[in-house]
Amino acid sequence: MLPRVNKILYCTDLSKNASYAFQYAVYLAKQTGADIHVLNVVEQLSGDEKLTLQSYILNQSSREEFLHQRLNHARAQLQQRQDYFWEVIAPAEKALRPKIVGCEVVEGYPVQTILRRSRELGCDLIVMGAHEKGWLHTLLGSVAKNVLRESRIPTLIVPRPEKKSAG
Repeated sequence: MLPRVNKILYCTDLSKNASYAFQYAVYLAKQTGADIHVLNVVEQLSGDEKLTLQSYILNQSSREEFLHQRLNHARAQLQQRQDYFWEVIAPAEKALRPKIVGCEVVEGYPVQTILRRSRELGCDLIVMGAHEKGWLHTLLGSVAKNVLRESRIPTLIVPRPEKKSAG
């Protein structure tokens, strides 16, 4: 018997390629009838970053407000991206929007959080975009690699699309 895909965990870092990867998550949901859970993990601050924050923002409530705003900013960005996606998609595909059954922004370590949420939600597939190469590739590209290596469920890493040449 072939495996069924009932729940997809779509992980986004809110980059351009993540939006491209979302198209694959929606396509797969259409083909399989699966529901999609959207997850954005805001990287937890390191000890050094927290110390720096304490050094520059002395007021405890101001620090807490700053940390809270990081999550609110990510939530607003995620909502903006979702709204735009559904606004520009082909009219016949708009009926797939109810397949998005959860949309959350959490603070944590990305790899561990993605793997934990996939287990907690009982997901059958993880979909995420690969990062563009560049100086951030070493740090951020490792998230996709490590999720792929550690996941016990199928994981689709969507490469960035080829740039179309002008002319």
